[in-house]
Amino acid sequence: MGEKVEAGGFDLSDRQRYRGKLQQCLAGLGRLLAEKRFDRPKNLMGLEIELNLAGADGMPRMMNAEVLSRIASPDFQTELGMFNLEVNIVPHRLGGRVLDQLAEELHTGLGYADRKAQELGAGIVMIGILPTLAQQDLVSANLSDVDRYMLLNDQIVAARGEDFTLDIEGVERLTCTSASIAPEAACTSVQLHLQVTPGRFADVWNAAQAVAAVQVAVGANAPFLFGKELWRESRPPLFQQATDTRPPELQAQGVRPRTWFGERWVESAYDLFEENIRYFPALLPFCDDEEPLRVLEDGGVPRLQELVLHNGTIYRWNRPVYAVVDGVPHLRVENRVLPAGPTVTDVIANAAFYYGLVRALAEDSRPVWTRLPFAAADQNFETACRHGIDAELQWPRPGRGGVTQVPVVKLVRDELLPLAAAGLDAWNVAPADRDLYLGVIEERCRRRMNGASWQADTYHRAREAGLEREVALAAMTRRYCELMREGQPVHTWPVGFPGARS
Repeated sequence: MGEKVEAGGFDLSDRQRYRGKLQQCLAGLGRLLAEKRFDRPKNLMGLEIELNLAGADGMPRMMNAEVLSRIASPDFQTELGMFNLEVNIVPHRLGGRVLDQLAEELHTGLGYADRKAQELGAGIVMIGILPTLAQQDLVSANLSDVDRYMLLNDQIVAARGEDFTLDIEGVERLTCTSASIAPEAACTSVQLHLQVTPGRFADVWNAAQAVAAVQVAVGANAPFLFGKELWRESRPPLFQQATDTRPPELQAQGVRPRTWFGERWVESAYDLFEENIRYFPALLPFCDDEEPLRVLEDGGVPRLQELVLHNGTIYRWNRPVYAVVDGVPHLRVENRVLPAGPTVTDVIANAAFYYGLVRALAEDSRPVWTRLPFAAADQNFETACRHGIDAELQWPRPGRGGVTQVPVVKLVRDELLPLAAAGLDAWNVAPADRDLYLGVIEERCRRRMNGASWQADTYHRAREAGLEREVALAAMTRRYCELMREGQPVHTWPVGFPGARS
């Protein structure tokens, strides 16, 4: 959805024409797959991180346009809210010292951006949800001044036809309404891309779906929203409810939400694009002049712009991506599960765990998705979001039939970390990088400490010391920012505040 769109209305014929173009795009995709026109494997991965802007007081700053102007780098872009930025790292080939290289690039880029933001009284914060955000911060007036965000908001609001209801019950319960999709801007994530061949796509996507719950459990970093302590990873329920085009009646009928885990294992990338067209009405029915089937007949490669745009308005946690680079089409799996932060080391550790684990599981002779019901993977995802590193997940019994329930920390340490290590070896990642970053995941599990548990524990220390709720959240956020900038991984962070009585 990164293309420039101009705000404007749509008439009845626009949607009918767009639907027809989507079917042509889908047929074109089918032809490309059948004719094996896709790029050969290059072991390419990509990384995007959504960021928050906050002042020295820990409170959000609505000034991304000014900060971006000061940063003046194409690597940094706007995001939905005026307190959001996004940094994009150029694709890298998996192998060698790529993990350390990524860490160095992120340290350099984020450090520079943070210095520029601080010149304007703000700072960069990597966190799943900024704990000091208040409901009055997340209104349409604080959406970034970019046409595509305004238009997307207008179309989702029109499709829903009434205010959005947020109702999340966790440690505490949050209930409120919003007249816009602005609350979705609270969700800041890491997106991990992996280019795959069509023949490997289904195995990689299925593997990514199977481990999404594990990623969330060990990487959770969003326990607070609007002053309430909710799920350990509150982004998924917030994202679903803040973009939900379904009024209650359509929800009761079982109509699928646009923020979606899915409902089945797949056999091809085509399955996911076809589902997107079959189940979800267009939000932005912009038609391109390209005739994809004619382009194919002439020996060219179609851009499939309508399919790409439509796909960008359906928020799967593992999203299929079609793109054309240098005249050659390719497919990617975009993993959208993880929250941002807490530190660069933590982000790279999460990435190492994902890329290694997905490689190993996708090549397993008895794939996990043949032994784990999809409904169990879906339930695991919610359980992990609710309970974080303390979650217990359903998983196939090693060497035996059936599914058992196992603490995620035990599953990771006993079974999944060795698989991730083998997967990184298969990518030819340097052993030093492999051991350093998977060691971070192991230590999180050993200490049962990730970003969410640190935030919650430190907040409760502040409350026990007598601070009011909002003051405690601000103090915790300031301390988080200090430790984030020091850069040591979150499992090493001391809980509480320097000089405070334990």
